[in-house]
Amino acid sequence: MKIFVTGASGFVGSAVVNELIGAGHAVIGLARSEAAAKAITEAGARPHRGALEDHESLARAAADADGVIHLAFIHDFTRYAASVAVDVRAIEALGEALAGSGRPLVVTSGVLGAAGGVVATEDMPDGSAFPRRSEAAALPFGARDVRVSIVRLPPTVHGAGDHGFVPELIRVARETGVAGFVGDGANRWPAVHRLDAARAFRLAVEKAPAGTRVHAVAEVGVPTREIAAVIGKRLGLPVKAMPVEHFGWIGPMFARDAPTASEATQKLLGWQPTEQGLLADLESAAYFDR
Repeated sequence: MKIFVTGASGFVGSAVVNELIGAGHAVIGLARSEAAAKAITEAGARPHRGALEDHESLARAAADADGVIHLAFIHDFTRYAASVAVDVRAIEALGEALAGSGRPLVVTSGVLGAAGGVVATEDMPDGSAFPRRSEAAALPFGARDVRVSIVRLPPTVHGAGDHGFVPELIRVARETGVAGFVGDGANRWPAVHRLDAARAFRLAVEKAPAGTRVHAVAEVGVPTREIAAVIGKRLGLPVKAMPVEHFGWIGPMFARDAPTASEATQKLLGWQPTEQGLLADLESAAYFDR
């Protein structure tokens, strides 16, 4: 298959590109900059210059592909609503380009919609407290002969090169002198290694039925106090409960209890996580020697 990937030079996207190429697919990667185009080329894919706001460019690449994986998102949490709006319009442009073709469109979402103490499963609709609206934008295209599937990622996609939520927690700990957690720290964050996540995206574009929600989740839920404990040990800092405000913008997310299952995904796609877990990964120098 020839697959168009947005976010192809990103932390997860670059792993997806490598996974697709390793499985024999040809990849076209959306490149917003010369640096992104260079990285995509070096990975063995073909860059396609454009941006999420350039709907004509998105549609052109999607129409020329056998399938699309949409990973790109503007991670500016100071303008989150604006980022969500850009994402929705990009998904609509991709969906319109694929309408009537039967080709796959894989769209990225998150799993933070779980209510406290309830293990989220794939059949649950998106009820996130931090909605990206990607699912609502993409799923209607299933009725227009697009093989739409949703890959939900946990808040912690870890591995070398991670610059997401856990590095932000490490930054806060360094600046405040405390490796904190919220409440009793029993609230759980699901997690997945980026390489396991990449395999889930590949399997989704290859064979996920229309309307499928995929949970790329290897660990149902790691207690946040255990995440804080590793950070504290590695930085030589005290570990203790702190108010939500202590963590800045990430605080409300770090306070969520969001256990998430992936048994249905594993059965449907034959996906089996094989990489090391979050706490073992946090013991590596990659997270602290920066």
